[in-house]
Amino acid sequence: MQGNLSFATESGDTTSKFDDDGRPKRTGTLTTASAHIITAVVGSGILSLAWAIAQLGWIAGVFTLVIFSIITLYTSALLANCYRSPDPITGRRNYTYIEAVKSNLGGLKYKLCGVAQYTNLVGLTIGYTITSAISMAAIKRSHCFHKSGHEVGCHTSNNPYMILFGIVQIILSQIPKFHDLAVLSYIAAIMSFSYAFIGIGLSAARIAEGKTGKTSIAGMTAGVGESSSQKAWNSLQAIGNIALAYSYSNVLIEIQDTLKSSPPETLVMKKATTVAVSITSIFYMLCGVLGYAAFGNNAPGNFLTGFGFYEPYWLIDIANICIVVHLVGAYQVFCQPIYQLVEEWLSRRGAGSDLVAKEHPIVLRLIWRTGYVIITCVIAMIFPVFNSVLGLIGALSFWPLTVYFPVEMYISQAHIRKFSPTWIWLNILTWACLIIALAAAAACVQGIIVELNHYQPFNSFS
Repeated sequence: MQGNLSFATESGDTTSKFDDDGRPKRTGTLTTASAHIITAVVGSGILSLAWAIAQLGWIAGVFTLVIFSIITLYTSALLANCYRSPDPITGRRNYTYIEAVKSNLGGLKYKLCGVAQYTNLVGLTIGYTITSAISMAAIKRSHCFHKSGHEVGCHTSNNPYMILFGIVQIILSQIPKFHDLAVLSYIAAIMSFSYAFIGIGLSAARIAEGKTGKTSIAGMTAGVGESSSQKAWNSLQAIGNIALAYSYSNVLIEIQDTLKSSPPETLVMKKATTVAVSITSIFYMLCGVLGYAAFGNNAPGNFLTGFGFYEPYWLIDIANICIVVHLVGAYQVFCQPIYQLVEEWLSRRGAGSDLVAKEHPIVLRLIWRTGYVIITCVIAMIFPVFNSVLGLIGALSFWPLTVYFPVEMYISQAHIRKFSPTWIWLNILTWACLIIALAAAAACVQGIIVELNHYQPFNSFS
C-alpha cells in the first residue's frame, strides 16, 4: 500500500484517498468548519446569559459580551496561523493543538498545554452529560407542572437520563475520526439555533405581554435579595460564564485539520471563525438582552431548564429536546481529540499487539471509547456538584488555551520584537485575561464550597 501511496502523491494524483503526508484526504470546507465551531461554542449555556447580565447590569453585561466576542475573534485568528509551522501557509501541518504548541514553543509549555487542553475536554464531556440529563428531566417536569400546577416540585432523578445519554454516546463514539462528524455537527448546529430561537421568542412574547421584571444599569442590587459579598461573587461568576461561553480554542486546530489544503487552511479557518463567532455573538446578545428584559434581576440560571417559562409546555419540551440533541453532537466534537490522543498512543506502545494492530482498529475503538463514555457517566452521577467543578476547570483553562498560547505562538512565529507596540499590546491582553480568569476561578471555588454543604453522591435531582 505504501508503494501505491507514494506513486499517487509523487504523480500528483488528485483522486488519491490520501494527502501528501500519507494521512486520509481532508474534505472539510468553510461550511463544515463553521458548523463544527458553532457546535463547539453554542452550548446550553447560551440560555444562562440572561442571568449573567442580571448580575452585571445593562452596561457591564452588554460590554462584557461584546469585548469577549472581539477577544475570541482576535485570538482565534492568531491560533489559526499556527496550524502550519514555521510558515502559516506552506509550513508543516500540526494536527493537534499541543503539536502546534510543541512546534512553536516546545519544552515545558507543550506539556502544560496538554494538561490544560485535555483536562478541559474531559471536564466538558462530563459536564455535558449532566446538562443533558437536566434537560431531559425538564421535559418530564414540564408535563408534571402542566398537570399538577406550578407549585408542585415535580422533582425527578437525573441518573436514568445520564445512563440514556451514555448509551447514545457509546454508539456515536464509534464514528472513527473528527473528519466524519460533519453531518452530526450540522444537526447539532441547527438544534442550537432552534432552542436559541425558542428562548428569544418566549422572551419577546413575555416582553410584549408586559410581564417584565425590574432591570437596572448595575443589575442586582446588593442588600436587596442578596448580600454584598454574594453580589460580588455572582458578578465574577457572570464574567467567567460569558468568557467561557466563547471558548472553543481547545478544538480549533483539530477543526482546522479537517479542511482541504486548497485554498490554504489558515485563510478558510479565519473566515469560518468570523462567520461562526459573529452568528454566535448575535444569538448571545439576543438571548442575554431579551432574557434580562423579560425577567429582570430575577432571571433564572437557565430559563428553559430552570422554568422561567412554564407554558406553552410543549414548546418548552421541544426546546429541551433540541438542547439534548445539540449536546449529543457537542460531546462528540469535544471527545474526538481525546480519542485520537489515546488511540495513537496505544498504537505506538502496542505495535506488536493484535488488539492495537492496524487490522483491529474497530476492536480498539469499541473497547476504549465505550470505557471512556461509561467513566464519564459514572463520574457525572457521583458528583452532582460537578457543574461548579467544570466552571473551575473552564476558568483555569480559558486563559492558557484561548489567550496565552495563541499569543505566545504568534509572537514566536511572527518574530515580534520585545517591547514593540504589538508586543506590549499582546502582553496587556494576556495579563488582563489572566486576572479575569483567576477572578472567575475564585468565584467557582466559592460556589463549590456552598454546593458541597448539600453534596450527596449518586443523588442528583432536578
